[in-house]
Amino acid sequence: MGSADGPTADEPDGGSRKTRDTAVSERRFRFLVAGYAVSSYGTFLNMVALNLFVYETTGRALAMGLFMAVRLASGFVAGLVVGGLLARFSAKSIMLWANVGQGAVMLVLILAPDSLVTGALMAVSVVIGACGTLFMVALRSSIPEMVGEDRRAWANSLSITGRSMAMVAGFASAGVVVSLVGYTAAFLLDMATFVICAVTVALLPIAGGKGAGSEAGAAGASGASGAGKGEKEAKSGPRWRPVAFLALAAAPGLGLMVALRGVDAFGSSSHNAALPIYSTSLDASNPAVFVSAFWCVWALGNIGAQQVIQRYSQRTGKTVGALGFGYGTVVMSAAFIAAFAGFPLAVTAVIALIAGAADGLTEVAYTSHLQTLPATLRGHAFGLSATFENLGFGVGMILVAAALDRFSPLAVVGWSHGAAIVVAVVFLLRVAALRRAEPAGPMGPAGGAGRAGLRKEEAVEGRPDRGDRDGAEVSRG
Repeated sequence: MGSADGPTADEPDGGSRKTRDTAVSERRFRFLVAGYAVSSYGTFLNMVALNLFVYETTGRALAMGLFMAVRLASGFVAGLVVGGLLARFSAKSIMLWANVGQGAVMLVLILAPDSLVTGALMAVSVVIGACGTLFMVALRSSIPEMVGEDRRAWANSLSITGRSMAMVAGFASAGVVVSLVGYTAAFLLDMATFVICAVTVALLPIAGGKGAGSEAGAAGASGASGAGKGEKEAKSGPRWRPVAFLALAAAPGLGLMVALRGVDAFGSSSHNAALPIYSTSLDASNPAVFVSAFWCVWALGNIGAQQVIQRYSQRTGKTVGALGFGYGTVVMSAAFIAAFAGFPLAVTAVIALIAGAADGLTEVAYTSHLQTLPATLRGHAFGLSATFENLGFGVGMILVAAALDRFSPLAVVGWSHGAAIVVAVVFLLRVAALRRAEPAGPMGPAGGAGRAGLRKEEAVEGRPDRGDRDGAEVSRG
């Protein structure tokens, strides 16, 4: 750890003990991120290998679309139920069994006879889609309990860095792995990555889940009463869906923020679908070169942004906030539109770098913001967010695929990401309006009704002694 994280000469014993505890929790989290990065590599590897295998097995492009649709639909459903699962089970158990499930279904695919391969592929699609969402929501919603509220931006940035590096490695190596060692070896490697992540989770003490009431400590006596009430609501069985929407209503502008995330996922479907077409128009003999180079540069920008955010968080103890999410979405969407405008390759590389950096900023800002919700609502909010993202991306892939048959990649990406820019501007105006209302005081619009939902659940953010300030916590915090 750097000197900023170590104890000082005049620090009391309690402060020294807290520093040691922080160092231990961060070290454990680094191991968890390492395991998560390994499994993410497997996820991105199988995105390529499984699609190729589906096409080779069935001989139909429609089958690849069906495979992806089932995968997204499974993630959609998992997002709806994961909040209820986190109210009943620990985050550790959910993350563990999510990896065990993915590894087991890959083994089923490997051992399946030829007559059952199609059914095994559908099982893989369902399990991978659902378990991927379960693991992601359990991880992100539990980060404040694992590393502490004041270190969540650092933790989010670290996990996103690991995932971005895994994405590049997975996409870059998938073709080589399949061509050199074949599908069976690729699936065995994929299964091994999930086993490694499962072992990592099993060996580490991971807080979170079960309403996170006991792990979070409820942030004091008043927080304990609020968390207990929220836990009863979360554990009431069939009421998981109202609790999920209560999470969005808990802070002003949060519902709009999640909606923007869904529209952003819709925009993401456009550039994912349009990149191969645009790359083919640039070099029909070797279209994979541009796509690979674009994503590698994008990842460099993303990783670079994470390094900056980690240092900013360590130095100031603050997160980038909701404004960072809004402005980052605008910059990212504009950059993706510009990437298809036909600029020289050197300029396009700079644009891809900017898109990656802005994407990294929005990811950290968004995740850190949802983590300001009370522990009893956080899992529901992340689950509903995952549902919106899967819905936006899935609907986008259908509409974009149809539009690309009639319009240019620039036009399709332009109106898809243009929609995200419009919603982002509305979101930024909403945040600005909330902040203008802030001087009204503790009992005014910002301090009273505007924070009623959060105060009712005893949120741990937005307090006068906090250094964070974003769109949900409109009172200065």
